[in-house]
Amino acid sequence: MVGQQPGSASVDVAEETVVLLGPDGEPIGERLKSEVHTTQTPLHLAFSLYLFDDAGQVLLTRRALGKRTWPGVWTNTCCGHPRAGESHPDAIRRRLAYELGMEVAELECVLPEFAYRAVDASGIVENEVCPVFWGRLVHPAAPLAPNPEEVMDWKWGKWDDVRQAMQLTPYAFSPWAVEQTAQLADRSA
Repeated sequence: MVGQQPGSASVDVAEETVVLLGPDGEPIGERLKSEVHTTQTPLHLAFSLYLFDDAGQVLLTRRALGKRTWPGVWTNTCCGHPRAGESHPDAIRRRLAYELGMEVAELECVLPEFAYRAVDASGIVENEVCPVFWGRLVHPAAPLAPNPEEVMDWKWGKWDDVRQAMQLTPYAFSPWAVEQTAQLADRSA
């Protein structure tokens, strides 16, 4: 599958690589993303983004049904994997443009040490060191352009309502988003 990112050449998403990490969190190599997510997923580098509008609402997305892990569940705005040598902010901008056709400003790393391991109902494992970022829209009035291979639905919500929904119905959300919002409970956007 080839996806077009605004302002960039097309990218073969199936051939994206992820940065593998050793037990100390240091990079130890790269592997194709398509080969990494299995029942024995090695530790690798990722990121999560929560995007806020000018009214302080956060954008949640619902993962497309074709996603390999956690299809159809609600999650944070955007997730992804930095490429080797790519900064987290650059990876966030790349992935946000690809998934939602949006631009981000004012990135802030709010959980720099976040890491998790979770097993999907299919047995596929996520095993990531995944710094969490908050960001603001560059163009708040711009319409979203969700990539249907990534996002099947989206919704803006108040941060407190999002946190409460994840506490009350964690099964409807990605496990990383549930853990992240619990750790961010004392913060405000």
